[in-house]
Amino acid sequence: MPGSLDSPPANILSVVGNTPLIRLSRFLPGSSFELYAKLEFLNPGGSIKDRPALEILQRAMQAGEIGPGSVIIESSSGNMGIGLAQACLYYGMRFICVVDPKTTPANLQLLRTYGAEVDYVAEPDPATGEFLQARINRVKVLMGEIEGSFWPNQYMNSNNSGAHYRTTMHEIATALNGRIDFLFVATSTCGTIRGCAEYARDNGISTRIVAVDAVGSLIFSSVKAKRMIPGLGAGMRPPLCDLSLIDECIHITDLDCVTGCRRLVTREAILAGGSSGGVATAVEKVKDSLPAGAVCVMILPDRGERYLDTVYSDDWVREHCGDVQHLWQDAEEKVSWAAKA
Repeated sequence: MPGSLDSPPANILSVVGNTPLIRLSRFLPGSSFELYAKLEFLNPGGSIKDRPALEILQRAMQAGEIGPGSVIIESSSGNMGIGLAQACLYYGMRFICVVDPKTTPANLQLLRTYGAEVDYVAEPDPATGEFLQARINRVKVLMGEIEGSFWPNQYMNSNNSGAHYRTTMHEIATALNGRIDFLFVATSTCGTIRGCAEYARDNGISTRIVAVDAVGSLIFSSVKAKRMIPGLGAGMRPPLCDLSLIDECIHITDLDCVTGCRRLVTREAILAGGSSGGVATAVEKVKDSLPAGAVCVMILPDRGERYLDTVYSDDWVREHCGDVQHLWQDAEEKVSWAAKA
């Protein structure tokens, strides 16, 4: 828990969690339901992944599996790696992050600034054609080479989902007095959606759990396609994914993520990351079917500064998604992002 004025937080890691939950009144004007956003980008490392990164390391430390001087190795496209890098730096552990070409230059710089060693996988796995599998294969090689190293394995570690069970969903439920009718969650490792769904189930909260996945992801589909936005979707169905806990899945394109990000900032002054834009667009897609008076929550995983060269750049959007002119619904929202870059 963050400290009060009389009791300041003990260290940077002690302020992970307890992020604000705010009401959004401008994003979908005229809607008959209540819309809230959980601002996970206000975690100290900049994303929701600070929660499982810290939880996994602390549990392993308590079990005597790791300690100062340990070598931690993980596969990540960005946010989990950054969360682990920050925590490892504080605890005096060596961290090796296995990345691929989708990892943005901003995230690579953040990893290195936090002291991480970046191990780059340039080619996808030949059997599956997926970079995720190639990264995991590389982690296993490094584990064999470095004696006593520890793999958090965010894709199947129960402390990933456990972190969201114990903190994220508990915070949301407490803030809303136990009423969450719809929860919209971006999916990748599926740790967030599983932890939140299990909390709702175990505490008798009647919540419709809506997964937001990328078009081309293999979590809820067998149709593979190129994806540009990191942190949304995966090249396999992660072991943490429990389909029985999920009520609905909405697939989102890269352009949907761009549109959602830009509408969040123009309508609510929220500068959020790519997957957050995807979640926002998912809510907009189903807004007409949401019951009047429903309490809806969307989790915004990371911050937008890491995407200034991608989703907030007109040049990048033109190159990867096409013309940007149709991104704006009306003249009031038409903003010259290129001039701000």
